[in-house]
Amino acid sequence: MNKIFSRLSFILLLIIALMGGWYIFESSTLLTQHTEQSGNQFYYRSIELPDSLTFAGEKVPLDYFDVLESLDREILVNGYFHSQTIRYIKMAPRYFSIIEPILKADTIPDDFKYLALAESGFDPKVVSPAGAVGFWQFLKGTGRDYGLEINNEVDERYSIIESTKAACKYLKDSYKKFGNWTMVAASYNAGRNGIDNQIERQDESDYYDLLLNDETSRYVFRILSFKLILENPVKYGFDIKEEEKYLPWKTKTVELNTDVKDFAAFSKEHGTNYKILKMLNPWLRQTYLNNSRGKTYSIILPDEGFRTNTN
Repeated sequence: MNKIFSRLSFILLLIIALMGGWYIFESSTLLTQHTEQSGNQFYYRSIELPDSLTFAGEKVPLDYFDVLESLDREILVNGYFHSQTIRYIKMAPRYFSIIEPILKADTIPDDFKYLALAESGFDPKVVSPAGAVGFWQFLKGTGRDYGLEINNEVDERYSIIESTKAACKYLKDSYKKFGNWTMVAASYNAGRNGIDNQIERQDESDYYDLLLNDETSRYVFRILSFKLILENPVKYGFDIKEEEKYLPWKTKTVELNTDVKDFAAFSKEHGTNYKILKMLNPWLRQTYLNNSRGKTYSIILPDEGFRTNTN
């Protein structure tokens, strides 16, 4: 009996070992082109940096070693954070298809879509410890200053459309102040006053020449790393097929200028459910809408093929 048990145990361990080896083999195929395997040892390589680079049409001085090394740091962080970066590549078509035309219509450089990614990680419901909300991470006061409705029932900071429009206004105001898109991006992180203080203190007005706090000094380079990887994923080791990316949502819009007693019932009346309604309209913060002022809201609803992602 003991011999039979020993043999069974040996066979079981052998199967587990083989399965483990197969799992390691399969997993290794998911690693980027920046890794090599020799036996049981993985060798990780540095990631090739570009010879030239711009942000919003402005040259990044890669001939400065400190600038090059700062970019290298963020490329390494995002180039080797495989699960997160793959998710960003997959989600980009869905959200950039909404952000890009708004930026273009307001003459904001297209590269600022990567700032929205850096701010939110493509999470429309993200809230920072300081209370900043949504794709563009507006604080309550700033959001209201730029025309967003924020109250117990409606918070347009959660609306990718309305918050992007507000962000365009904010970015334009910053450009009027600094006259430089790179500084505009930096000030989005540190605040206009924060950048002003450092300009005065250091007698410098170029982002790449300013000594800033760690977060802001890395901020623009983080945006640039997203730009490089998402514009050319294969070059940076991410071989994501087009059919694996998340399609833009098929939606339609209805105008609403009355109150809504129950959004669950409202959803069913429009051929959907409460979950999908809130997925498309996270700015609706309650199960109802009093709308005492009779304001007209644009409610996004799923169109035919929404959940099946059919073309």
